[in-house]
Amino acid sequence: MATAIVERTLGDLNKDSFVGLLGKLIGESKYVQNNPPELIPEEDRIVRHVLDVLRPFSTATGGGPLVLNHVTYKPNRGNLIVEYPGTQPGKILSFVGMHMDVVTANPSDWDFDPFSLSIEGDMLRGRGTTDCLGHVALVAELMRKLGESKPKLKSTVVAVFIASEENSSIPQVGVDALVRAGLLDKLKHGPLFWIDTADKQPCIGTGGMIPWKLHVCGKLFHSGLAHKAINPLELAMEALKEIQSRFYKDFPPHPSEKVYGFATPSTIKPTQWNYPGGGINQIPAECTISGDARLTPFYSVTDVINKLEEYVDDLNTNIEKLDTRGPVSKYFLPDENLRGRISISFDEAMSGVACNLDSRGFHVLCKATEVVVGHVKPYSITGSLPLIRELQDEGFDVQTSGYGLMATYHAKNEYCLLSDMCQGYRVFVSIIAQLEDGI
Repeated sequence: MATAIVERTLGDLNKDSFVGLLGKLIGESKYVQNNPPELIPEEDRIVRHVLDVLRPFSTATGGGPLVLNHVTYKPNRGNLIVEYPGTQPGKILSFVGMHMDVVTANPSDWDFDPFSLSIEGDMLRGRGTTDCLGHVALVAELMRKLGESKPKLKSTVVAVFIASEENSSIPQVGVDALVRAGLLDKLKHGPLFWIDTADKQPCIGTGGMIPWKLHVCGKLFHSGLAHKAINPLELAMEALKEIQSRFYKDFPPHPSEKVYGFATPSTIKPTQWNYPGGGINQIPAECTISGDARLTPFYSVTDVINKLEEYVDDLNTNIEKLDTRGPVSKYFLPDENLRGRISISFDEAMSGVACNLDSRGFHVLCKATEVVVGHVKPYSITGSLPLIRELQDEGFDVQTSGYGLMATYHAKNEYCLLSDMCQGYRVFVSIIAQLEDGI
């Protein structure tokens, strides 16, 4: 069977080669931190190391089968598309999402140098080992092995290493630009495996996110004469309570959340509070509460934003009907014809994704995970992954998985396990083999 032949040909992960490449990538992690405007990553530093591994097996310079396409839309911020051609036109699978930027790391907070690879037993330590330079090295090793061993495959295998996943404030740099240019259109003909999650299991659902700010205006006055003030802190608390109550009524737990195994339903909550300052004996004139709404993918981000704006409009119209706090607490001063005022604004929202559980891509990923890892338990989180909903909306069959550790994602002292990465490689090989057999 093709399965056995492919698995025997591609074998296991070359640990020495993988760790060697990962060491070079982590050595660049300081320069691919993504936190504009202070830190603009130079993903081409990562591209160069990956190209060094793959060029000996490329059509352009090594006489091998790999087709390499280094695509750059901003200086020093490249993407890399690597293709191993199959024999059957239109039969394709792809590994996408291995991003070459990382979140920031403060060396003084870490127990080891975040910007160099250190090894302690099975632990591979450094910024990017889990998210996502470990996956860059892992998929690069898969493509190197394909180029070296040259198995005869019906399927074309494509790897897309991308720029600019950790921060979207500079658009049209990474996968969004590649999609816009049509460079990934042919990937719609087969499953697309987004390799940027963790814990060795299929992640079948992610959350949408709406960052919001609730700005509340009252009337500044001496706290000893509270009857002459409109306390924006009290108004903000009561308004937010009412907004939350309406939100949970309009967006209750969705029946599909049980199917996908979401740990939490959609939520809205405050996370930050800000006011201009002043004395303890002074009721301030204004304050701002900030937070986010996290949505399971069965609710529309646009619908929620519209509802939140509707809630605020209604509260402003009926401000005197809100609950108050104490005998002189009020949000409307009729003698002055002065009313408290609430406004809401939003930062860039992101939609969640529910992967297609009927797709062939999902089934082969589950089978590969069960065989290699020993069990399969797909999970969903209301954490958010950028970009993948847009891919799904464009017609790609997006499935997601990853082989780092969720506990170290974006955390200090980040690490992954070499044994997990070895299993990830075998999962990739099993996926290729199953699709060759038409399973």
